[in-house]
Amino acid sequence: MSTALIKLDNIEKIFYTEEVETHALSNISLTIDKGEYVSISGPSGCGKSTLLSLLGLLDTNTSGKYNLANHDVSDISKSERARIRNMEIGFIFQSFNLISDLNVEENVDLPLSYRKDLSKNQRQALVQDALAKVDMSHRSKHFPSQLSGGQQQRVAVARAIAGNPSIILADEPTGNLDSKNAQAVMDLLDKLHSEGATICMVTHDPRSAEKAHRNITILDGQVISDQLNTIHDQQSLVG
Repeated sequence: MSTALIKLDNIEKIFYTEEVETHALSNISLTIDKGEYVSISGPSGCGKSTLLSLLGLLDTNTSGKYNLANHDVSDISKSERARIRNMEIGFIFQSFNLISDLNVEENVDLPLSYRKDLSKNQRQALVQDALAKVDMSHRSKHFPSQLSGGQQQRVAVARAIAGNPSIILADEPTGNLDSKNAQAVMDLLDKLHSEGATICMVTHDPRSAEKAHRNITILDGQVISDQLNTIHDQQSLVG
């Protein structure tokens, strides 16, 4: 039986600038179940990154209800949002967002350092396990400037998964990579999903979207399509 990890009911997001109202999202209602691999696609300015920011508790909705991992997070304090975000969500960004003066190990540990429920030894174990999963243990003492773009994104993936989040949110995870490294990162996300990770990815790349098992398309701030990926259905039938 599927378990709803994310549930959005009639979410609306309006940006106010001087006397202008911009309706970035309108009447968004959707559910993401535990273990799903979902892509969100659409043209530039359609609202997909705004939606990901709301899902990641980096921004707040104007109206509607958002339930994350059995928490109603529609109207909670900043400190509570930060706490839930740190516990439940792993982020992978297009620009890697690694701290240049921290080494690989320290970058992966950084979000964990805010967790009061983890001892230093527990954090170290989580960091080492995450680096092993992305095949970057041998670079743990290197700094971001000493790594290729593909390696930096692997470290970013390790940072996202180290705290065992309920969901991984990926914002154009291959946007800054060449085709070979992009494929390696997508293969890594495939592997994480096969191990049970729930992934929601924003992408403009049809090849990346094909990797997901469910494709959501947004246009002008509204969901215009939400369907299972038939490629995966066909592959499972062949298998």
